[in-house]
Amino acid sequence: MGLKGREIWSVAPNATVYDAVALMAAKSIGAVLVISEGSLWGIVSERDYARKVILQGRSSKKTQVKTIMTSDLVTITPESTVDDCMKVMTYNRIRHLPVLDGGRLVGIVSIGDMVKAIIADQAHTIAQLHTYIGVKYPA
Repeated sequence: MGLKGREIWSVAPNATVYDAVALMAAKSIGAVLVISEGSLWGIVSERDYARKVILQGRSSKKTQVKTIMTSDLVTITPESTVDDCMKVMTYNRIRHLPVLDGGRLVGIVSIGDMVKAIIADQAHTIAQLHTYIGVKYPA
């Protein structure tokens, strides 16, 4: 998991959904963490916005993030592997995982990060196989 940076984008629980969506758009991300006084309260995603604001006819400029955020969080640790993360994301049908180290928030990974890691690993394996075949069986 060392390829990803440790930048964490967040909003306060009393921020408006509009502010959260604007931050997601500005940073080209699909979710933001909800943090208050250094504590992780939850996560709000584009999916939350679509299902809990748009489809329910709420106003994004009047609705606070704390009313639509997911607060029952599924998290991982820095020791979690890409395979671990993919299993957790698939089982829980989620796209973002906060990373906690000893209970302290240190990052967040997305399904996109996992796909990039898998592609990089496969490219590395392919390169090794090409080298092995090229050395063993010259043309």
